[in-house]
Amino acid sequence: MPFEFVLNGRPTRVDVPANMPLLWVIRDVLNLRGTKYGCGMALCGACTVHIDGEATRSCVTDVSSVVGKKITTIEGLSSDGSHPAQLAWQEVDVPQCGYCQAGQIMSAAALLAKTPRPTNAQIDEAMEGNLCRCGTYLRIREAIHRAAAMSAGKAKPAAAPATSQNRLGA
Repeated sequence: MPFEFVLNGRPTRVDVPANMPLLWVIRDVLNLRGTKYGCGMALCGACTVHIDGEATRSCVTDVSSVVGKKITTIEGLSSDGSHPAQLAWQEVDVPQCGYCQAGQIMSAAALLAKTPRPTNAQIDEAMEGNLCRCGTYLRIREAIHRAAAMSAGKAKPAAAPATSQNRLGA
């Protein structure tokens, strides 16, 4: 059955079963590999994407529920890795293994879009559903504060935007 939505700013049409999880549409049908599979039960956050600006777990979201909506994956957050969250992640050196980071960054970006200067408590609440096996939670919080400062113009990125080869989430 055909379904239409906007993915990373581009009108997209897929012909897949109605109950196919959005994660598998993104990864296997549309070949965007930044969004990760972690648990399949919306418990870890590795599969987080934005649906109409809301951080959403794509592993439990049927493609039929996103018809007409705007979906953003890590690849669509910025074309060159220059989103403040991506830059802050690099500056603070958040990732260790990196597997969960696309989902972490997507949740952080959704938080910052709604709460430009979040408190530690707001960060902790927004990031609660994102698990990091490496335990980089303090660096994640630091990176979110850094991204907030960059977005507010109170801090400049220390590094140039990442290339497509080292961009977080690729």
